[in-house]
Amino acid sequence: MYTVYILYSEKFHKTNVGYTTHLALRFYQHNGTGKGWTSRYRPWKVAYCEYYDDKSTAIQKEKWLKS
Repeated sequence: MYTVYILYSEKFHKTNVGYTTHLALRFYQHNGTGKGWTSRYRPWKVAYCEYYDDKSTAIQKEKWLKS
């Protein structure tokens, strides 16, 4: 199962779109242990998510949301 998600930072009014097979772990990485772009805009909240059975469909949806 693949999850396409949108995270939202209320403090900075930023969104982050991605996909994962483990949403809880990915959310924890964005809010606690991860480095890079998302670490600058903590805290993140899950604003939206959709579930897919196959990776290619999840990637297509992620790209569509980012466009």
